[in-house]
Amino acid sequence: MAEKSKRPQKVYTLLVEVGRSKDDGLPPGSSGAGLLCYASGVDEAEAVRETVAILKQADLAPLDVTGYGTLEERLEQGDEIDPEERALMQRALDENAVIVAQMTPFGA
Repeated sequence: MAEKSKRPQKVYTLLVEVGRSKDDGLPPGSSGAGLLCYASGVDEAEAVRETVAILKQADLAPLDVTGYGTLEERLEQGDEIDPEERALMQRALDENAVIVAQMTPFGA
């Protein structure tokens, strides 16, 4: 049986909505948070699975994930991506990691 060729990793931009859970580290009184993440994966489904698993390990409670695509897809859609954001995307790719770029708590 021939070995499957390894598909290249890409970085996906994901917005993850999290609810409250014990020891989640979110501010008292908040009802959850929105996390902007950059996650590597061979496809968006893998990036989402990895992100959800890592957030659960961090005692967060992922409720919903919205994918915004790869760097190339976002540029095609007309998104402006600043150098800092590109650097975080590159770090996610280099480290085969999930990078939480921004966390916005939701009010009570």
